[in-house]
Amino acid sequence: MHIAQRALETEPFHALAFGQRAAELEAAGHHVVKLSIGEPDFGAPPAVREAMREAMDGRPLPYTAALGLPALRETLARFYRDKHGVEVDPARIAITAGASAALLLVTAATTDPGDDVLLADPSYPCNRELVRSFGGRPVLVPTSAASRYQLDTAAVTRAWSDRTTSVMMASPSNPTGTSIPPAELAALCDLVRERGAWRIVDEIYLDLADPAADGTPARTVLAHDPDAIVIGSFSKYFGMTGWRLGWAVLPEALVPVVERLAMNYFLCASAPAQQAALAAFTPDSLTICEERRVELAARRALVLAGLADIGLPVPVEPDGAFYVYIDVSGTGSDAWRFCEEVLQEAHVALTPGRDFAVATGDTHVRLSYAASRAALSEGIARLGAFLDARRGLTGDSPAARRR
Repeated sequence: MHIAQRALETEPFHALAFGQRAAELEAAGHHVVKLSIGEPDFGAPPAVREAMREAMDGRPLPYTAALGLPALRETLARFYRDKHGVEVDPARIAITAGASAALLLVTAATTDPGDDVLLADPSYPCNRELVRSFGGRPVLVPTSAASRYQLDTAAVTRAWSDRTTSVMMASPSNPTGTSIPPAELAALCDLVRERGAWRIVDEIYLDLADPAADGTPARTVLAHDPDAIVIGSFSKYFGMTGWRLGWAVLPEALVPVVERLAMNYFLCASAPAQQAALAAFTPDSLTICEERRVELAARRALVLAGLADIGLPVPVEPDGAFYVYIDVSGTGSDAWRFCEEVLQEAHVALTPGRDFAVATGDTHVRLSYAASRAALSEGIARLGAFLDARRGLTGDSPAARRR
């Protein structure tokens, strides 16, 4: 029996493998502090949960339009206007089965065999696999702490080829939690647009980014480049990971293209999830989501202080999402082995950089601070004890006493 080559060549998502190993340890009776998966511990706002219960009361739940419920598309357009100050035609919004489906549809619509798609190294690994699935070539563009592990115009210019058809960006980014500064993002979009390529901007963590100095919300790329392709999600800011609901804001020319693809690939996103998601935009739900963003910022501060105390450096402090990208090169282990050892010995689950990067894949690990403060404190304490044991420190040493 024949198995498609693309399936054989697809890399696993190692973050999920470490999550599975953590579950096995828990099944064996161990308490594992899970800091590996980017999943907020809050859950959906109460109004959304109640709306789902109502939607599932036995009423008929027919397919929605391929691009989603008109009411939800209109509500999202109002959200962009009210929160981000940009006008988006609801007709340009496609509701999808999670941001993953949005990325798949957009990649299918913009990538032909032989096309080059530029991505940052590090970046979200599934994007590379999507590009390969449609015959494109994912080109990992080197970044550094100096560029906040993000693309900039100089790096993109160096990596450009006559086959480049799109540039994928994420701001804030997974795994680093860093954003592209607004002026640099604008310049980057200008460069890519002038060269006739698509700008695909993952903004699923945008509403978890720190506000600007004047207190205004983090700026969407649509404020500068209204024809950029923007990916959004209900998973992170709204805490709806398992609901599998996302969206894409599309240039007008791509709307009928994505609609045809959506009809064939998915028919539509979940009807009850779409209906319930309308309740995510009530004043009470938005207030709750903002309170959670502030709480995540407090958790970030806790984690950064704790990591500094135990001697694990974070080369670039995040300003959004809920990740820190930690340099473990000074521990004596590569990133993969470090994650294996801390999971087995300290029962703390982290994610090795191999998922996300080439240049930093063996030297960095990702920690998700989407867990509770108690879990984060416990996890850092366990990491500190693990490192003390490796360094030969005792409980009477100054480093150990600090903890």
